[in-house]
Amino acid sequence: MRMTVDHTRAPVLEALDEYRRKGRLSFTPPGHKQARGADPAVREILGDAVFHGDVLASGGLDDRLTRGRVLQRAQELMADAVHAEHTFFSTCGSSLSVKAAMLSVAGPHEKLLVGRDAHKSVVAGLIISGIEPVWVEPRWDAERNLAHPPSAEEFDRAFDAHPDARGALVTSPTPYGGCADLRAIADVCHRRSRPLIVDEAWGAHLPFHPGLPSWAMDAGADICVTSIHKMGSGLEQGSVFHLQGDLVPPELLGMRADLLGTTSPSVLIYAGLDGWRRQMALRGEELMGGALELAAEVRAAIEEIDGLHVNDRDDFCGPGLADDLDPLPGVIDLTGLGITGFQAADWLRENRQIDAHLVDHRRIGAQITHGDDRETTGPLLEALRDLARAAPDLPRAPQVEVPSPAELRMEQAVLPRDAFFGPAEAVPVAEAAGRVAAEMITPYPPGIPAVLPGERLTEPVLVYLRTGLDAGMHLPDPEDPELETVRVLAQ
Repeated sequence: MRMTVDHTRAPVLEALDEYRRKGRLSFTPPGHKQARGADPAVREILGDAVFHGDVLASGGLDDRLTRGRVLQRAQELMADAVHAEHTFFSTCGSSLSVKAAMLSVAGPHEKLLVGRDAHKSVVAGLIISGIEPVWVEPRWDAERNLAHPPSAEEFDRAFDAHPDARGALVTSPTPYGGCADLRAIADVCHRRSRPLIVDEAWGAHLPFHPGLPSWAMDAGADICVTSIHKMGSGLEQGSVFHLQGDLVPPELLGMRADLLGTTSPSVLIYAGLDGWRRQMALRGEELMGGALELAAEVRAAIEEIDGLHVNDRDDFCGPGLADDLDPLPGVIDLTGLGITGFQAADWLRENRQIDAHLVDHRRIGAQITHGDDRETTGPLLEALRDLARAAPDLPRAPQVEVPSPAELRMEQAVLPRDAFFGPAEAVPVAEAAGRVAAEMITPYPPGIPAVLPGERLTEPVLVYLRTGLDAGMHLPDPEDPELETVRVLAQ
């Protein structure tokens, strides 16, 4: 039985308030000394409150031995709010959290089942750790050129083929809102006494309203990684990872996180995590209910704009597709306008000061959260109406040659770590097919690599990336961002 806890408390925020009220003088970092040393122009733009909240976590927010247990109490409250047994805060985003989770389940040269639609941070974890990935195929929607999370049956088959795999990792929700049947995947893992990691970076809000898809801890996952800054109220880089069950010891997970984390964590980010937990524990269902109602209203209004369609359950869910849908990402298909998502996003920013999130060859994302209301959605809808009117006069964008699902899949010829750190050379893209990639190449957003280190490059994928670049795709990680050359293993 859970202990009764007081969710009106916010230990980090309360300790910051006490720090200010007592007028503590710090002869420690940070060197700005509560804004006094900060540049006046910076203070004018950021405000002094940012600097006032920027103190040492130990020897500042708490004493040097952390006897006040400020962070520990905040993490315990977070765990209770989301039905986890243990929670760890991270100030380095879910990119760190997911690596700590992976390292707590598998080690160098051990196998981990991983959905191939994983974020680039997961691939970075494979490179750092030397874990051998066993790729589990997503469910591909060839009509919409979109990947949904792998099915439980695919994980079951992968375990049968690789019984020595140490566990599994699945991404749910995807950035597009598609969700896996996490309970069924957890059952597949637990029948073999193997842990399930869920990269739920886009699902911070899921525990707080019954109208949203099931979330990882309630579905029986062992470790769940969540970005509070994405769909919650946390500051950028605010992430948490939750743990339950006895397949991964909490001490081990904490040790792996300590290996990767900073020794100078941002108390500002801790405060954002702590405050968001209190907000959701006290008012989460009300706030998320309002967001769902607003999203439904916005989705209906967008459907009335000629040429626009908001993807819904009928598009994303069903046999061979996703098991559930989070409606809040608001993924808008622009096919009817005859323009790309890259064009649409650029036009909205340049002409209506509106930033879309997801951007690909045929879609943009208009994410709705509990921070929105009609004062924000009204201008969005007007901007989309203006975009529809402007679309016929926009120049025709180059065609992105998107491969079929079968053509997207490339052979993992070498372990990601070995390829990334192996002897490499840059070759012209026209000569790269058949060579083994020594770098990641990732359309961003959403950040799912099209090419992984160790994959044998194929012409359809290279043509996709080159035509995508010509159409406005952003590739932040290859050595040559213009992709005139590709980094490959030396022959």
